[in-house]
Amino acid sequence: MGRLGLTEILVIVGIVILLFGGKKIPELMKGLGSGIKEFKNAAKDDQPAASKKEEDETK
Repeated sequence: MGRLGLTEILVIVGIVILLFGGKKIPELMKGLGSGIKEFKNAAKDDQPAASKKEEDETK
């Protein structure tokens, strides 16, 4: 019950196209991609600080 088949994915894509229109979808995907990129950069920048804090606590 947890897996999506090809038919379900096509139905979901069709509904998204109907709701947002063909012109809006590239804008939505661009925004989603930039959001994911910013999240990854923030997580990468935060990780060294977290590991340094753990090292300080062990001393």
